[in-house]
Amino acid sequence: MRRSLRPDRGNLFPGVETPLHVHNQYSESIYVLEGEFTVYLDEEVIVLKPGETAFIPKGAPHVVAASAPVPSRGITISSPSGFAELIRLTGIPYKPGSDGSEKNDIELFMAVSEKLGDAILGPPGARPGNQVN
Repeated sequence: MRRSLRPDRGNLFPGVETPLHVHNQYSESIYVLEGEFTVYLDEEVIVLKPGETAFIPKGAPHVVAASAPVPSRGITISSPSGFAELIRLTGIPYKPGSDGSEKNDIELFMAVSEKLGDAILGPPGARPGNQVN
């Protein structure tokens, strides 16, 4: 990742996106508080503004990208629970004024993700289905 995810508060810096991945044990919903998120899901591209939400079913390959020119903030809900453990163990606490240069511990992230049944399917920039970057 070019810049760090800010999962403890749902913050992503502009241009940051998750790698193409899938949650095999839980579904995910994203609710936007500030900024804009683009969710790439199957052959669908969903652009979310503040107050909007997207549901990502268990087993659906997807990417979540911060698509606003300013930091974006949202709430992620997983059901059944599991995602919170990933965030608790691997998240980087957001600090006001941060430039996003802190790096995630990718080895720890991958180990916890595997334990939760998540799978990384491609690098940032990869898209699910027939989508082109």
